[in-house]
Amino acid sequence: MNELSRKFVFYGALFMAMAVAVGAFGAHGLKQSLTKEMAIVYHTGVAYQFYHALGLFAVAFVAHFNPSKKVAWAGYLMIFGIVLFSCSLYALSITHIMWLGAITPIGGTGFIVAWILLAWGVKEKSFA
Repeated sequence: MNELSRKFVFYGALFMAMAVAVGAFGAHGLKQSLTKEMAIVYHTGVAYQFYHALGLFAVAFVAHFNPSKKVAWAGYLMIFGIVLFSCSLYALSITHIMWLGAITPIGGTGFIVAWILLAWGVKEKSFA
């Protein structure tokens, strides 16, 4: 496993563990304090964190065969997206500071660009 693959496996595992912890905290610790609407917002953050932590494993797999800048940027943008998208939703649902919702689409855009870069990285190199 090369250094780039190792890095994204590490971050993928770290964000997966965090998603489990944050999800459990939301389900149990915040159960009484979140409105139904804010619980949905919180759960959306957890779900997208899970999806993109798994995405980091996909990046690590592709980086093993093609450690290109496009693939590396895909991983970094997934990390960026988790921090901005998911964490802004966690903070919004807990604090009710509504302007935090303006940050969320920036993270979502990071996710979209990350997946496009990963696809581009796969397309430019044969895995045979």
